[in-house]
Amino acid sequence: MNASKLDCQPHGNAKLIVREPRPADPLLSIVVPVFNEESMSVIFLREIRSVLHDAELRFQIIFVDDGSTDQTLIKLIEVSESNASIQVISFSRNFGKEAALTAGIDYAQGDVVIPMDVDLQDPPELIPQFISKWREGFDVVYGLRVSRSSDTLMKRQTAGLFYRFFNRVSEVQLPENAGDFRLIDRRVVEVLRKLPERNRFMKGLFAWAGFTSIGVPYERQERQADTTKWNYWKLWNFALDGVVGFSTTPLRVWAYLGAFVAALAFGYGSFIVLRVLMLGTDVPGYASLMTAILFLGGIQLLSMGILGEYLGRLFIAVKGRPVYIIETIFKNGRRVHEGSLNE
Repeated sequence: MNASKLDCQPHGNAKLIVREPRPADPLLSIVVPVFNEESMSVIFLREIRSVLHDAELRFQIIFVDDGSTDQTLIKLIEVSESNASIQVISFSRNFGKEAALTAGIDYAQGDVVIPMDVDLQDPPELIPQFISKWREGFDVVYGLRVSRSSDTLMKRQTAGLFYRFFNRVSEVQLPENAGDFRLIDRRVVEVLRKLPERNRFMKGLFAWAGFTSIGVPYERQERQADTTKWNYWKLWNFALDGVVGFSTTPLRVWAYLGAFVAALAFGYGSFIVLRVLMLGTDVPGYASLMTAILFLGGIQLLSMGILGEYLGRLFIAVKGRPVYIIETIFKNGRRVHEGSLNE
């Protein structure tokens, strides 16, 4: 499906406010997290440079190597030797994709920033359309996946369930089927850079920041090389980070559930008292007693687990450790910066 033939969809407050004109020749910062993507990095770079050169756009590409154990970093350094527009940030270890996105946004210098995955499932050909919408006055232009045929049925269904559940329990609303692939204006970038939280859920942070936004529909493509580093366990934990980071509803649910169980217990207790007064002493059954104990025990353990999720994130936040640690930054194949962490 050709994205240019589809209607763009505004999200949230899409009313445009007259501001200063957009720069005539903006600098684009493309932020690309990579982890063990030695083959895909070369393919991505060839495709993205072709699109940007054809569109006559000024750009810089910031690769953030998230502790790769293969030849990814070496290949990226080699490529940067002959291209001043490429910058490579190397982490001291694997901190995760959200940390890599954070670092890339922190170091981006462009008038607009475009986070992208290296797998080319999000087509670079959409970037000129992003720029066009940005010139119209939108501060955030996100890619909207109208087709995910490249994903498995289970992944499509679980993703849909996550977006619906998240939007039900959170005040921050995520546009369904929108990933990290988007254009964000410099104003939005400066807001994101000031957010101090340690558990990063970038989709939620993009939406939380607000500003005028619009979606550009597209079909998601197949990955061209290497394999995805995400499995269902990682996706589950990622979804959990999102819900816990942007909603207190899971905590509130247990207060209501506790009140409901207490009301049932009071009603059942009243029934037992009345029956004994009217019919005499009754010997309680073992099965019903064990069922009640196991049910209440399970509820208590589950509620403690929910509390633990929030408490664990508070524990991490209180320690104040950095989101990432940079080992080296490379420009033109040379080290220009070593050993730093984000504040």
